Amino acid sequence: MAATIIATLGVPGKVKPLEKSDLHSSSESGNTDGEIVLRKVSSFLKEKRLPEEKREMIVRTLQNTLTASNVNKPHNGETQLKRVFSKIVDDLGIYYKIGLTTDFTGKLFNEMYSWLGFSQDKLNDVVLTPSYVAKLLVKLARVNKDSYVWDFATGSAGLLVAAMNEMMNDAKANITSPVELQRKYAHIKAEQLLGLEILPSVYMLAVLNMILMGDGSSNIINDNSLTNFSGNYEYGNKSEKFPATAFVLNPPYSAPGNGMVFVERALSMMDKGYAAIIIQNSAGSGKATEYNKRILEHSTLLASIKMPLDLFIGKSNVQSQIYVFRVGEPHTPDDKVKFIDFSNDGYKRANRKKAKSGVNLRNVDHAIERYQEVVDLVRYDKSKLKYLSESDYYVGKIDPTAGNDWNQSAPVDTTPTLDDFKKTVSDYLAWEVSNILKGRGSEDERLGK
Repeated sequence: MAATIIATLGVPGKVKPLEKSDLHSSSESGNTDGEIVLRKVSSFLKEKRLPEEKREMIVRTLQNTLTASNVNKPHNGETQLKRVFSKIVDDLGIYYKIGLTTDFTGKLFNEMYSWLGFSQDKLNDVVLTPSYVAKLLVKLARVNKDSYVWDFATGSAGLLVAAMNEMMNDAKANITSPVELQRKYAHIKAEQLLGLEILPSVYMLAVLNMILMGDGSSNIINDNSLTNFSGNYEYGNKSEKFPATAFVLNPPYSAPGNGMVFVERALSMMDKGYAAIIIQNSAGSGKATEYNKRILEHSTLLASIKMPLDLFIGKSNVQSQIYVFRVGEPHTPDDKVKFIDFSNDGYKRANRKKAKSGVNLRNVDHAIERYQEVVDLVRYDKSKLKYLSESDYYVGKIDPTAGNDWNQSAPVDTTPTLDDFKKTVSDYLAWEVSNILKGRGSEDERLGK
């Protein structure tokens, strides 16, 4: 799929998009469908001026699949590869050629996983972030045109796509010179985004995603962010540190500390900035205690946001939480933390298989405004409350040496009021009257009345 989409994009005046008619289902060595697609991909990447090392790695990743004999063997005059190529071009071509601003390959990935029997199996540890949640994380991390954003478990690069959009929108709003704006766009894509993904197949989706976005794929790296990444740029000047100022993450929850190991690693490599992560909420209540304590030695927890239980419906049933940090300042016992219950985010979800008319996400109560309200509450104060209630917002403290008290909620006032007393007396009198009437009824029955 990735190879097909890349091969059909083309570069105006340089690389002609590959057409269905260019594939002849030939068995001739050097001229099979797979080899034709591979050559077109290689030409595209070369014209896009991707670093040679990265270009060779992408081609090498695709080569085994594209040149496999089973997909290049003609059956009834057509190879399996050409049938797949034709299907993708016919069904998806119009969508990915009109210009994208979203996690396109992430949506394809989730759709493909829904076809498989193990989509909710424990072995499926790749759950991609919905685009509106990705946008929320980016805003919570205070991303702007001058941010340097990284993601240590990038998946299909959905979070980096959201970051790129935010950065370019901010640039457009603040740069008046068209020439300077285009220069800034190019710098954002080439220098200000970095993502790491260890799974080669998912990595290809991330590369494809960023190419479709106009090519911010320069620093999408296929490597282990926990063991093999030094914090430097992977291509170009490898001795130069990536000056990260924003960290966004949706980690694999099977990783140590439910994924908090990625947070500790990334934040320890940053000097300043903000971070926003979405993670299984047990990470903040005991499953990642040691990681959390170490994180608080150099970063401040600003907010803990409880997300809807059905946020990842059809993919995962875990309760998720968003944690927001200010990097570079140790958390002290007196630091205030904002605890927000965002269980009602204004969206109504349904499993795709059960959704009416194929729509599994509906805005039923000012969802867009609610998401912006959460951003404003974290950055400012309760004066921003409008759609959320007073009980959904609580400012409290945590113990930096505990690491297991990150999921708090507003304390319930148990002091009885006069209304409580009246209701209790009323309920008691109603119970007494009911018993008297029942007793009289039984006596009447005994006497035959």
